[in-house]
Amino acid sequence: MLYYPVELTPDDNDTVMVTFPDVPEAVSFGDDEAEALANAVDALETALNGYIADRREIPAPSAIGRRHGVSPSLLASLKLGIYATMRERGWRKADLARAMAVNPRQADRLLDLTHASTVAQLEQAAAVAGGRYVVEVRSVADFADDGALADA
Repeated sequence: MLYYPVELTPDDNDTVMVTFPDVPEAVSFGDDEAEALANAVDALETALNGYIADRREIPAPSAIGRRHGVSPSLLASLKLGIYATMRERGWRKADLARAMAVNPRQADRLLDLTHASTVAQLEQAAAVAGGRYVVEVRSVADFADDGALADA
């Protein structure tokens, strides 16, 4: 799972602005730090949706250090996994649609981070793209300073 560092900055209108060093398109705010971090997930997913639409590589998270970090939702993370597998194979959405024998619009929705696809659909998409999910729950403390999961 991707875990991106964020920068929290007090804004001039008594709000807290949140930015992502690794995803400069993702910017949000909140009335306080907690609300800014909660809103950051939506900002991150919206920006990453743009990367997918533009067929760009998803940026890897940099070192967290002592900063706060934010992850995409579980559903978005599953979709990002399919997208990464497709990029490794040189596939486009049309290739996924053909391999799954579905309408291209259905393949679009499978990669849309805001669409509520089912896990079964995502498992099928991952399988035809040559991937497989391995899911585990880890404590935030398990994340290394580089934003990756530390070996346990």
